[in-house]
Amino acid sequence: MSGLVDALVITAVVGLVITRQFRASRIDTDRRWWVLPVVLGILALREPGMIDAGHQMAAVLLLAAEILIGLVTGAGWAWTTRIWAEADGVVWSRGSRASVAVWAVGIALRAGLYGVGAALGVRQEGSALLLALAVTLLVRSGVLAWRVQTGRPAGAHGPAYRDAVSRPTLKEPA
Repeated sequence: MSGLVDALVITAVVGLVITRQFRASRIDTDRRWWVLPVVLGILALREPGMIDAGHQMAAVLLLAAEILIGLVTGAGWAWTTRIWAEADGVVWSRGSRASVAVWAVGIALRAGLYGVGAALGVRQEGSALLLALAVTLLVRSGVLAWRVQTGRPAGAHGPAYRDAVSRPTLKEPA
């Protein structure tokens, strides 16, 4: 893929993910939550030039840092996501204000990495960012699925999944 296509794919996925995280959405642990991150990872890994041949060590370190930021952002995002169950057993999730902070810090750290790479003269491809985004989504989805299956609440900020407090139904009237 060209740099323009990488940028469009990354922008579309980030836009979709961010807008969806602040709407209540049903969690279905039977669904294949790992498919989108795996497809994005494959698209990223197919691209040649992820590692700048002229600055291999610096490029590898930047890529490792990018992936580490993706891991931490995905885990932070999953743990700041509110999870609750309706009376009918349907489990829902929604991003919180803390999720916004996690995204903001993740984006700032990635921008800082880009700046470091530019200062070192390392050519940086969009495929590295796409791979880190895939890691972020995979970790977030995996941790959410695990939380739902084990009944782990979101924290002490009000009722969450498997708490004794019932939440109003989020379903739209027919």
